[in-house]
Amino acid sequence: MTKRLRRYIPSEDEFSYLDFPFYWLARVQGTYQQQMEKALKKVGSDIPTWRVLFILKVHGKSSLSEISTHAIIKLPTLTRIMTRMKAENLVETSTHAEDGRVTEVELTPAGADLIHRMEEVTARLFARSYVGLSDAQITRLNATLAQILDNLAED
Repeated sequence: MTKRLRRYIPSEDEFSYLDFPFYWLARVQGTYQQQMEKALKKVGSDIPTWRVLFILKVHGKSSLSEISTHAIIKLPTLTRIMTRMKAENLVETSTHAEDGRVTEVELTPAGADLIHRMEEVTARLFARSYVGLSDAQITRLNATLAQILDNLAED
């Protein structure tokens, strides 16, 4: 490790938490989560429901494992969420035609309506979060975060 990178490693003497990317990621994630909870409460919903519905909106019919990966929800927890969302008529599940072990999920009209209402109550939050950032900055940030994710996934 080069000397200039030591300030990013908590065990090093040169470490500074204000230079630590994970400090800022945690702060951003925590604030984002608080603001999303507040916005989604207006339509009687929550973040796990937002994640699942948005993934289905973008990807269409998806397997539980695909949703689990993209929503960052463990499969047992996602199964409980699916049970609730099915009872609320937000999603439908079916068995994959070629692999009976795979459960597929898709939006219902009620789920599509809820995601539309969620988008309306979260639009200002997302617009506000990008104030003062250029398209190039956001693109660079996404590339950097993707690289860090890839680095962490190596083990």
